[in-house]
Amino acid sequence: MRAIAVSAFRAEPGLVELPKPDPGAGEVRVKVEYAALNPLDWQTLDRQTADGTPPGASPHVFPFVLGTDFAGRVDMIGSGDNRFRVGDAVFGRVTAPPPGRCGAYAEYVCVPQDSPITLVPRDMPLHAAAALPSAGTTAAQILSSTAVRSGLSLLVVGATGGVGSFLTQLAAARGTAVVAAVRGDEGRRMKTLGAIATIDTTHGPDASASAVRALYPEGVDALVDLVSTDTGSFAAYAALLRDGGVAVTTRSVAAPPGVAWSDYRLAPTAALLDELASAVARGELEVPIDMELPLEKAPQALTQNRAGGARGKTVFAV
Repeated sequence: MRAIAVSAFRAEPGLVELPKPDPGAGEVRVKVEYAALNPLDWQTLDRQTADGTPPGASPHVFPFVLGTDFAGRVDMIGSGDNRFRVGDAVFGRVTAPPPGRCGAYAEYVCVPQDSPITLVPRDMPLHAAAALPSAGTTAAQILSSTAVRSGLSLLVVGATGGVGSFLTQLAAARGTAVVAAVRGDEGRRMKTLGAIATIDTTHGPDASASAVRALYPEGVDALVDLVSTDTGSFAAYAALLRDGGVAVTTRSVAAPPGVAWSDYRLAPTAALLDELASAVARGELEVPIDMELPLEKAPQALTQNRAGGARGKTVFAV
């Protein structure tokens, strides 16, 4: 089968030929039709210790097949009871160890039937399903952790990417006033997703802070920072919170003293995937796909994603 893999940490990913994986007991093998790009796909290769193993992680398998999110059809069932059948259209996340054994950037992937995988609704395209698991789950769980609700305000930094686009929609649907901090002119698109205002961060931190304070002189109720990787940048946004406001980061950055904060960790479930997919199928949630590329273009797309500035999701046709 074709796959995008690396032969070692810090090696460049490339298209390779590998044997099809065989499903173990309780697993399903999925013939992948679409895979979605997530920052985690390249961050996994960057977070490592001197001996090549990320802290706290199990040993990796090489060639290491990249990719987390997928959609396709069940191709083979492993031994034992299983809730799926051959031919089922499914989507989900690759979570089973060891890392690298089965990745979404491949023609076939094996996953446990009790992992974050579920049926694709009849009215939902497979490319949209592939783009949903990581970004959609992250947005939904962040929204729950911040406890934002109708009448409250939320500043989203890095709002144009997959997580930010989903978060903006889900929060706006709750009646939350979303201020989207973006790079460049994305105001029109973000407002169609439900943001009440956008802040262009390319004008610098002082201009961004002034724009937010003009909207909320007493500070916003909650902050979700999806991009800041240093304490100083995160602290500058956290300073825009009202007293008692809460800050959430997805980049493991500590908040300044006196700020209630959460270092978000993804905890995907099949049940949450069902909820999100149903919302998409009903037309209540838009899947923000920016680009659809052939699988062999994945290495270049990963490089571009590293540079930042994503506008929605990138999916690969397998």
